[in-house]
Amino acid sequence: MKKIFELLTKNYTPVFIIFVLLSLTASIQAILLGFHDAPDGSSVTYYNNFIIFKQSFFHLIENKDLYITYPEEHWDLYKYSPAFALLFAPLALLPVYLGLILWNILNTLVLFFAIKNIPNIANRYKIFMFFIVAIEMMTSVQNAQSNSLIAGLFIFSFIFMEKKNFFVAALFITLTVYIKLFGLVAFSLFLFYPKRLKFISYSALWMALFAILPLIIIPYSQLTFLYNSWAHLLVNDHTTSFGLSVLGWLNAWFNISVNKNLLLLTGAIIFMIPFVKIKHYNNYAFRLMMLASVLIWVVIFNHKAESPTFIIAMSGVVIWYYSMPRKTGDTILLILAFIFTSLSVTDIFPSFIRHDYFSSYVIKAVPCIFIWGKLIYDLLFNIKKTEKLKIS
Repeated sequence: MKKIFELLTKNYTPVFIIFVLLSLTASIQAILLGFHDAPDGSSVTYYNNFIIFKQSFFHLIENKDLYITYPEEHWDLYKYSPAFALLFAPLALLPVYLGLILWNILNTLVLFFAIKNIPNIANRYKIFMFFIVAIEMMTSVQNAQSNSLIAGLFIFSFIFMEKKNFFVAALFITLTVYIKLFGLVAFSLFLFYPKRLKFISYSALWMALFAILPLIIIPYSQLTFLYNSWAHLLVNDHTTSFGLSVLGWLNAWFNISVNKNLLLLTGAIIFMIPFVKIKHYNNYAFRLMMLASVLIWVVIFNHKAESPTFIIAMSGVVIWYYSMPRKTGDTILLILAFIFTSLSVTDIFPSFIRHDYFSSYVIKAVPCIFIWGKLIYDLLFNIKKTEKLKIS
């Protein structure tokens, strides 16, 4: 057992192989399972999300509305940008099964190499980070979701900011925005670095380029129509659910119904408070903790957050844990997150507990909510301890 442990923690190769195998397993499982009943009673594939992404490209080139239902093709709506539909072309043009496998592997490897390349964290700690997030990564790819990709792009944007390569950093953040709009939050990280005007210029350039990218294959009038349709979908979508979020937690635990916009504003204000610690902007551990804050915030304040989304939050959790002195209380919080966030959706717990308690009381979100609160507290009041940290 000791030799196996040493092998797994000595280098990245075993973890790389494990991650690829998990991705392949999830893809093959989805293919073999075939169909299941959607919430509306229709029969859909287990890789329904991939079908949504795939078909969005064909809807785009056929000048169709991307943001309406196509029940004869898939269940649920496409909610990403027109640019993402175009960027999905290489996978959309492949046979379904091959495209699905490559899509899941892409998600897995972007996250893997992002964590692997985080500066100033020892390799042995990164190995532990991989194993902690593995279950959430598996949950995401089992649903053919883009969340592992988004988490990886967030982390890569931070890595390139640290390298002062703001052109590439801005590209990665922009990509997240054109997948899911909450990527906008990551733009806040540029405040920690010099040449802010240059970063803003690069960001504006990338945002503009991706906005008009679909003009390669569709007319301007159609693109304008699609942006209007997308905006209409997002506005209406904002009023329909609580999700595995702070909003859902307040409603489930305390029967408190809070205005979503007011709660989002409150969360944004709390998120921004550590930015007043200007004298700590040159502190790497402080910046790394703020990356963790971004990763957790975009999930717990997302009223549409669902189980596969939590690969983003758990990536933030492990970065938080390894970016500050490790205390008993922090370790307890990490263990609780692993048990009640990652394991709560698995068969380790009986189905009645998962359905009657974990689901009803949004248990999956709770550890991440408390960890984010602890993270903000550390940034504001334990910063001297953070300054002394040497991550090695």
